Amino acid sequence: MMQEKAEIVEGKVDWKRRNALKYKHGGMRTSLLVLATFAFESIATLSLAVNLVTYFNGVMHFELSEAANHLTNYMGFSYILSILVAVLADTYIGRFRAVLISGSLEFVGLALLTVQAQSHKLKPPFCNIFDPAAQCEKLGGGHAAFLFIALYLLACGSAGLKAALPSHGADQFDEKDQKEAKQMSSYFNFLLLSICIGGAASLTLLVWIQDNRGWDWGFGISAVAILLGMIIFAAGLPLYRIQVVQGTSAVIEILQVYVAAIRNRNFRVPEDPADLYEIENDKEAALETEFLPHRDIFRFLDKAAIQPTLTGEEDRQQAPNPWKLCRVTQVENAKVILGMIPVFGCTIIMTLCLAQLQTFSIQQGLTMDTSITKSFNIPSASLPIIPIVFLIIIVPVYDRIIVPILRTYTGTPTGITHLQRIGVGLLLSSISMAVAGVIEVKRKTVARDHNMLDAIPVIQPLPITTFWLSFQFFIFGIADMFTYVGLLEFFYSEAPKGIKSISTCFLWSSMALGYFLSTIMVNIVNAATSKSGGWLKGNNINRNHLNYFYWLLSIMSLINFCFYLLFAKLYKYRPQIPFVETDQSFKA
Repeated sequence: MMQEKAEIVEGKVDWKRRNALKYKHGGMRTSLLVLATFAFESIATLSLAVNLVTYFNGVMHFELSEAANHLTNYMGFSYILSILVAVLADTYIGRFRAVLISGSLEFVGLALLTVQAQSHKLKPPFCNIFDPAAQCEKLGGGHAAFLFIALYLLACGSAGLKAALPSHGADQFDEKDQKEAKQMSSYFNFLLLSICIGGAASLTLLVWIQDNRGWDWGFGISAVAILLGMIIFAAGLPLYRIQVVQGTSAVIEILQVYVAAIRNRNFRVPEDPADLYEIENDKEAALETEFLPHRDIFRFLDKAAIQPTLTGEEDRQQAPNPWKLCRVTQVENAKVILGMIPVFGCTIIMTLCLAQLQTFSIQQGLTMDTSITKSFNIPSASLPIIPIVFLIIIVPVYDRIIVPILRTYTGTPTGITHLQRIGVGLLLSSISMAVAGVIEVKRKTVARDHNMLDAIPVIQPLPITTFWLSFQFFIFGIADMFTYVGLLEFFYSEAPKGIKSISTCFLWSSMALGYFLSTIMVNIVNAATSKSGGWLKGNNINRNHLNYFYWLLSIMSLINFCFYLLFAKLYKYRPQIPFVETDQSFKA
C-alpha cells in the first residue's frame, strides 16, 4: 500500500483520468515520443524559417526588404500567438489536446501552401527578380490573401505546438523527485537535440527539394512530416502523465495580486509576514494547493495579502474578495513573474540578431560560390546546417560529460545556473553579429575588386565561398544552445505550477518581439539612412551597407548583455520544493 502511494504522481492523471503512476506513466522513455514529434515539426518548419524569404522574393516577387519583413512578421505572429494557446492549454483544453489541434492547423496551412505553389493560376508568372530590366508582377489581390491565410494557419499551428509540446514533455517528470529532476534537465537539452536532428534534415533535404524540385514538393513533404509527427505523438496517449486542467486561470490570480496591491496601497505592511493572509496549510489542502513561503522582495505586492482585521476594518464573515485580498502564495507567484520580466526583456534582442541570419545572411549566400564539388552546390539556406551538425555532437557531450563535471563543483543539478547559461548565449550573439559584419566587408570587397557589384545572384556567383558565412552561423548556434534552452528550463522551473505552458511562452514571446523588432529596425534604418540610399534598400545587396547594420546590432547586443548582468545579479530564485528520494530499484 505504501509502495502504491509512493508511485502516485501528484497533479497528474492518465488518459482515463486515473492517478498517474511513476514508472508506468511518463519518465524519460515516454518523453522520447514528444522529442520525436518535435523533430518532425522541426523538419516541417525550419527550412521555411530560413528559405521563405527566397520564396517571397524569387517566386512571389516581393522586394527583398519586404520579403524579409513578411518572414519576420510571420515568425513573430507565430511566437506571440503561443501565449493565447498556452492560456487555453493550461486553463481549458489541456496540453495534449492543444498539441493535436495545433498539429492539425499546421497540416492544413502546409497543404494550402502546397496547392498554391503547384498552381500557376495562384501565383505570378515566372520572372527573374534580379534582372534590373525585368518588370516582374508582384503577388496581389485574392492570390495574396490565399498565401497569407495559408501562412497564418501554419503560424497558428506552429504557435500551439511551441506553447504546449515542450511543457507536455516536461510534465512527464516529477520535480519533487531528485532523479526525475535531473532527467528533466536532460530532457530540455535533448529538446534542442531533437530540433537539431529534424533541422539537419530540413536544412539539407527539404531546402534542396524547395530549390531544385519546386516549392510544391517542399511544402508537400513538410505537410507529410507534421502528419507523421502527430501520429507518433497520439500513439503515446496511454503512456503519458497528463496535467490536470485547472479550470481557473493562474494568470487571473496573478492579476488579482496587482489589483489588490493597488487597492490596498494605503495599508501598512505588517512587520511579521505571518500576519499576512494564507489559508491553512493542512495535509488535505497541500495535496490540491501550492504553498510558497514569504520572501522579502517586491514588498509593495505584500499589500495584496493584508487582512482587513489588521487595518481596523470590520472582521470579515464571508469569503474574501479575491480582487482585494490574496494568499501569500498568490503574492509570491506574482513576485516570481515580476522578477522574470527583466530577464525576459534582455533576451528579445537575441532574436533580433537571429532574424538577420534567417533573412539577410541567406541573401548574402545567394551571391557567393556555393559549390562543394564541380557537380554539387550547397543551397545558401542550408548554411545553418553547420552549427546544427556541431550541436548534434556537442549537446550529448554537454549533457552527459560537461554537466556532471560542473555539477560536482557547483552542486547545481543543471551544472551551471539557468541565468549563467543564458548570459553566455547573449554574449555569443553579440560576437556573432560582429563577425557577420567583418565577413560582409570581405564579401563586398571581393565583389568590388572583381567589378561584380551588379552581378546577378546565383547566376553570377562571386569568387568567394559561401562557407565564410559559417563563422557567424557557428557562433550563433552555440549561443542557441545556451540561451534558448536555458530560457525554456528557467521559465518552466521558476513559474507557478498553474502556468507552466504560459511560462515557456516567455521564450516564444521574447522571440516574437525580436522578430517584430527586426521589421521595425529594418524600416527605421532604411528611413534614417535614406539620404545615402539606405543601408538595406533594394534588391542589390552588393551595394547595400549590411555590415553597418550587423555592427549596430552587435553594439546593441553588448549593451543589452551589460543590463542583463545587472538584472541576473538581482534576481532571486523561487524557493525549491524539497527533493523526494525514490526507490532506485524502479527504472524510468
